[in-house]
Amino acid sequence: MDSKQIIKIVSYSLGIISFGFLFWWLNYNPTHDFELNMEGADNRGSGLEAQEVEIGEYFEQFATGYTEFSETWPRFRGEDFDNISKSPIKLIDNFGNDGPKILWSKELGEGHSGAAIYEGLVYILDYDEEERADILRCYSLLDGKEMWVRGYNLNIKRNHGMSRTIPAITEDYILTMGPMCHVMCLDRETGDFRWGLDVAREYESEIPLWYTGQCPLIDDGKAIIATGGNALMVAVDMETGEKLWETPNPEGWKMSHSSVMPYSFGGRKMYVYSAIGALVGVAADGEDAGEILWQTTIWNHSVVAPSPVCMPDGKIFMTAGYGAGSMMAKLSENNGEFSIEVLSKYPPRDGLACEQQTALYWNGHLFGIVPKDGGPNRNQLVCVHPDNPQEMVWTSGSENRFGLGPYFIADGKMFILNDDGTLFIARPSTERYIQIDQVKVIEDGHDAWAPFAIANGYLIMRDATTVVCIDLNV
Repeated sequence: MDSKQIIKIVSYSLGIISFGFLFWWLNYNPTHDFELNMEGADNRGSGLEAQEVEIGEYFEQFATGYTEFSETWPRFRGEDFDNISKSPIKLIDNFGNDGPKILWSKELGEGHSGAAIYEGLVYILDYDEEERADILRCYSLLDGKEMWVRGYNLNIKRNHGMSRTIPAITEDYILTMGPMCHVMCLDRETGDFRWGLDVAREYESEIPLWYTGQCPLIDDGKAIIATGGNALMVAVDMETGEKLWETPNPEGWKMSHSSVMPYSFGGRKMYVYSAIGALVGVAADGEDAGEILWQTTIWNHSVVAPSPVCMPDGKIFMTAGYGAGSMMAKLSENNGEFSIEVLSKYPPRDGLACEQQTALYWNGHLFGIVPKDGGPNRNQLVCVHPDNPQEMVWTSGSENRFGLGPYFIADGKMFILNDDGTLFIARPSTERYIQIDQVKVIEDGHDAWAPFAIANGYLIMRDATTVVCIDLNV
C-alpha cells in the first residue's frame, strides 16, 4: 500500500468520525441527565424547605376606593385558558406619534410574575427583598393605587428573579403559589387569610429550578395543585382548606414549571399536566377523581415551562426549551378507557418549539416563538398546522426575531412583547406574518417574560423589575 492510499484511507476515516461527532452534537440533549446545579439554585433543598413560614401572616391596607370595571382576566392564560381575549372592546392598532398611553407603572422585586385582573383590581405576586417577604399586591387597575398587600416572611436569594406565578381569582377567592411552593388562599374582597399549604414541606416535593413556575388553578370550588413528591396532584376545598383527593405518585415524578390545564374529552373532564417524568391526565370528577386516566413517559425532560395545549380533536401539543423540542400526541377514548399515542417528537430546529411561553392555538393553527437553539428559525414567531407541526406555514422572518416574552390575541390583534420591553402589534393570520406597529414601552427594559393580562382595554405587562398599565382603548 503506497503513501497516497494510506493518506486517502486516513482522510476518509477522519471524515466519518467528524460526521459522527457532528451528528451527535446536533442531537445531544444537554439536560438529559444534568442535576441542574446552577448559580442561584443552591438554596433549594432541606435547608429552605425546613423554614418555619407562617403563610398569610402579614397584611397592610392602604386604600379602599377604586373604579370598578366589568371584565376579568382571572388567571394564567385568561378566562378560557387559551390566551385569547373574548372582549368586544375595540383596541388601537397603532401607537401613533405620541406612543403608548401609559396610565401607571410600579417598581417590583426582580421576577417574572404576571397579573390577574378582576373587575377593576390587579393582583400580582412580588418578592420584597428589603422585607424578606413573599407578598401579593393589589392595585387599582385605572390609576395603579395600591389597595393592600398580604404576605409572609421568607428567606430566598435571587435566582434570575424570585416570583414567577400568576394568581387565580374568582368572585370569592384568591389563590397564590409563591417561589418556594407556599400556597395561600384569601378572601377576594377583603384580602383576609383563609388557609395556606406548604407544598414542599407537606409533600416532600423538590422545589423546581428557578423557583415555582406553576400557576395555581381554581376549578369548581377546588384548588388544583401539582405537588410532585409523595403525591402528584392534590385538590383542596377553597372554602375550608380540606384536602378532597390526592393523586398517587409511585414513580416519583417531580414538579415542573408547567401549569395544570383543564381539558374535557371523550366524555370526561381531566387535568393535564407535564411533570418532570411524564405527561399525564388526571380525572377531575366522578368516583375516580384524582386518579390517573392516562400517561406517557415518552415526554420526559428536566426543564419544562410551557403548559400543555389541548385541542378539541384530542391532540395535545407539548414543548420545552434546553434542547427538548416538542411532541404532538393524540388522546383516544374507548368505553371509558383512555390511551395516548405520540404522533411526532422532534428537536427544536425541526418545527414549532417554545422555551418559556405556551404556544397559542387559534383558527386551527398553532403559533409560538422558536427558541434560540431552533436553527435558522430561532427567535422567530412561527405558524404551523397541528397535523404537521414540523412544517412551517409561515415564519416572521430573520428581520423579525423575538425573545422569551409573551404573546396573546385581543380584538383580532396579536400582541407580542420582546425581552427589552418593546411591544409589537401584528394581525393574526394563517397565511403570513403581518406586523402593524411596534413601540418601546419600558426604557432599559430587560427580561420582559411575564404573561400579559387585559381587561376593559387596559393591558398589564412587565419586565424583570417594572410593571406598567397601558390604555389600548380606541
